[in-house]
Amino acid sequence: MTGPIGFGGGLPLATVLIHQRSGTTCEAANGFCPNWIAHNFSRYETPLLQHVVLTVVSVAIGFGIAFALALLAHRRRWLAGPVTGVTGVLYTIPSLSFFFVLQPITGRGSLTAIVALVSYTLLIIFRNVTTGLAGVAPETRDAGRGLGLSDRQLLWKVELPLALPEIIAGVRVATTTTVGLATLAFFAGAGGLGAQINADPVFKSNVVVAGGLCVALAVVLDIVLLALQRAVTPWTRAVPTA
Repeated sequence: MTGPIGFGGGLPLATVLIHQRSGTTCEAANGFCPNWIAHNFSRYETPLLQHVVLTVVSVAIGFGIAFALALLAHRRRWLAGPVTGVTGVLYTIPSLSFFFVLQPITGRGSLTAIVALVSYTLLIIFRNVTTGLAGVAPETRDAGRGLGLSDRQLLWKVELPLALPEIIAGVRVATTTTVGLATLAFFAGAGGLGAQINADPVFKSNVVVAGGLCVALAVVLDIVLLALQRAVTPWTRAVPTA
């Protein structure tokens, strides 16, 4: 039996691909069936793409907001407390409740899921950006000022480059967290691998493949970000001794 899998429109919990199984085969016994996986793997391509889009878009938007707030709080230290408080409250809202509370406002679909997922990234990234900037040694700032750098030049040429390891570490944590939370996005009608798991939660092959793709996505994105961190912060690598 086949049903539509949509990304933007409402996705009823039952309107996903469900494999009809019969007889005494591995599928009928809800087992782990490599042959079934090989012949049905294509059904996971669209949910995986939806999951990637939900994750990447949410983290990108969250980074932009949190980064701007962190730079503002770095200059106006009194803002750090209120921003941390607000983002902390958003972070503690149960994800399922958040998805349902937003639906009357943003509708059922990807927008609701993204708004909620973005909210969960803010505290993590904001804290790491502010921590990274605060960790720059005072003597380093003094040296920059001694070279005639303005506050803006000091921020972009000295402070932010030195804070990059901490900033990217925050993005890595936010990304892996978002991959996990995005599995619940189907409650908002946004699809993703969570919808595929929910389509047939008793069939081990389905759960293993969909769940495994979630784990693999988190690992791949983390490796990409780690490679990016090493590429943009070559000075953090250990220098081999002769």
